[in-house]
Amino acid sequence: MVFGHMKMSLLLCILCVPSLYLLSRWTRGYPTYHRSNSSFTILLWHWPFNHPLSLKGDVCWDLYKIPHCMLVDQRSYFPSADVVVFHNRELIQGSQKLPIELQRPQGQRWAWMSLESLAHNGNLQKFANIFNMTISYRRDADVTIPYGELQPKKAGDHVVEESPANKTSLVCWVVSNYQNNHKRSQVYKALDALVPVKVYGRWANAPLSSTDLLPTISHCYFYLAFENSLAKDYITEKLWNNAYKSGAVPVVLGPPISDYKAVAPNHSFIHVDEFTSINEMGEFLQQLANDQKRYSEYFTWKQEWKVKIYNDWRERLCKICTQNSSLPQPKVYSDLQAWDNAKSSQS
Repeated sequence: MVFGHMKMSLLLCILCVPSLYLLSRWTRGYPTYHRSNSSFTILLWHWPFNHPLSLKGDVCWDLYKIPHCMLVDQRSYFPSADVVVFHNRELIQGSQKLPIELQRPQGQRWAWMSLESLAHNGNLQKFANIFNMTISYRRDADVTIPYGELQPKKAGDHVVEESPANKTSLVCWVVSNYQNNHKRSQVYKALDALVPVKVYGRWANAPLSSTDLLPTISHCYFYLAFENSLAKDYITEKLWNNAYKSGAVPVVLGPPISDYKAVAPNHSFIHVDEFTSINEMGEFLQQLANDQKRYSEYFTWKQEWKVKIYNDWRERLCKICTQNSSLPQPKVYSDLQAWDNAKSSQS
C-alpha cells in the first residue's frame, strides 16, 4: 500500500516538471505590462483625436522614467484599472460613449480630460455626477497637464545668448484661424496700423513648416502669442514653443496677467493688458527694440530656466502616476460645467 502511494507521488512529480517548465517559459514571455500588483493602472478609453500611439513595453518607465505606472488602452483592463481616462472631444462629438452600463469597480476613478479652452469643450451638463477627476491644463485640475512648463537648468546645460543682431522684423504673428470677432484679431488690426506686423500662416497664405517655424520667428523682436480663447490658465504652445523657443519676446493676449505670472518667468513677456491703449503698446515695442540693453533683459531668465514642452499624450497620461499620492480623496463632480466655467482671479 505504501509502495503504491510512493509510485503515485513519483508519477505526479514527473508529470508536474514539464508543466512547471512550460509555465516558466510562458510567464517570461508574457507582455511586460503585466507587472506587479503595486503598479498604478491607467486605462485610456479612447485615443484623443483617434491618433493612437504605441504602448509597447513599460512605456512610462522606458520613455519618462516614471516607475510603477501601467498605461494601457485595452478595455479588457477595465475591471482592474485604477483610473479610466476619457478625452472630452470624442464624447462631445458622439464618436465615443461612456460605458455607463458597466459596473464600476470599487475605488476606480473616472477622469475627464481636455486641453481645449472653455469655448470648445461643448455642453458638459450631461456629465453631472459621473467624473471623479479632472485632467487639464488648468492649475486647479486634479491632474495638471500644461502645454509647457519651466524646469531649472542643470549643471552643464547650454545657456543661449539671444542677440538682437539677427532681428529683421519688429513684430510677427503666425495665424491660421483668423476671425474678425476674436479679440486677438482686433488687437492685431489696431497694432498693424501703427507698427509693421509680419504675418505668417494659412490665413496670410504664408504657411510655415514645423522646421521653418522657429527659425522664422527668431528673426522677429516680438511675437504675438495671442490665444484664440480667453480662458482661465489657457496658455498654449504659442508662448512656450513659438515665442520662448524661438528667441522672440512674447506679447501675450489670453488669461489675466496673474495667470501668466504664476507659470512664466518674471520679466519674460509683455501682456496687452499692461497698456491703456494699443497706441501706447506700439510705442513701447518700438522703443524697446531700439534699446539693446533693455531688450536683452527679457532673456535673463534663460540663465536659470529652460522650457519643457508637452506634446505626447503618453507623457501627459503617465504624469497621473507622479501626482497620484496628492490626488484628493474620492469625489464626484456634480457640476462639471460649473467647474469648466470658472474664471481666473484678477490680479
